[in-house]
Amino acid sequence: MATMRDIKRRKASIESTEQITKAMKLVATVKLQKSRTRAENSRLYFNMMYRTIQEMLKKSGGIEHKYLKAGDSPKKAVVVISSNRGLAGGYNANMVRLVTGSGIPAEDVKIFAVGKKGRDGLSRKGYEITKDYSEVINEPLYSDAMQITSELLKLFENNEIGEIYLAYTAFKNTVSQVPTFMKLLPVDLNAAGLKDGGEETEGLKPDLLLMNYEPDESEVLDAIIPKYLSSLIYGAFLEAVASENGARMTAMDSATNNAEEMIAKLSLQYNRARQGSITQELTEIIAGANAIEG
Repeated sequence: MATMRDIKRRKASIESTEQITKAMKLVATVKLQKSRTRAENSRLYFNMMYRTIQEMLKKSGGIEHKYLKAGDSPKKAVVVISSNRGLAGGYNANMVRLVTGSGIPAEDVKIFAVGKKGRDGLSRKGYEITKDYSEVINEPLYSDAMQITSELLKLFENNEIGEIYLAYTAFKNTVSQVPTFMKLLPVDLNAAGLKDGGEETEGLKPDLLLMNYEPDESEVLDAIIPKYLSSLIYGAFLEAVASENGARMTAMDSATNNAEEMIAKLSLQYNRARQGSITQELTEIIAGANAIEG
């Protein structure tokens, strides 16, 4: 049975931990307010960019372009956005599971890691870490997304990779974040509800006009698709930062509540032990007094 001293030491330790988790919750709450605002304000633009490119391509008829067909290489690049710090519940573990459960063999994947936790977790699983952009997630900028896009497109054009994917956590609300795995290149026309070549499928309005390009479709796509990729990656950065702060706030709130419950139980246990000690001392005193009188 634990002594009063042991109970008191454990209670003090948990109280110290509770103070830390409370402070971390407050910091995460403040950061969440800022990152959530940025993510929500930019979401409309990035969603519109995605829909615009998809609509433009599905109105274009049959187009032969390097960004619309998979490369010859079996290798697939996956941009994985996680965090540099832990204590965020299952946030980072979910990203690792998302990639490992994607159905793509580990030997065919080149990881472009944005975040140390995802990088380390996938490295332990045997995945190749081709590039590490972990510092980007601390304060993501659009220029960072442009740099990553540029390097990915070079590898794609040189047939070092045949497809490009993005793994990140979409921010839904404070307590709900959705791990998302999406294909960036080649652009998937079927994802927009159309078959390649502009055939009409379910959900397509029949009055869509054919898209015309000036000066020509190849030059236009060469210019616009890199911007499209940069926008999606940067949007994923903002969503991931908001998701991380939301997950950490929820985790620290849960940890604080657990600490409070443990402190209450230890206080009760300490009081019982103290009462038992006092009762034992009184019993010994009474027994001693009776022995002297006898």
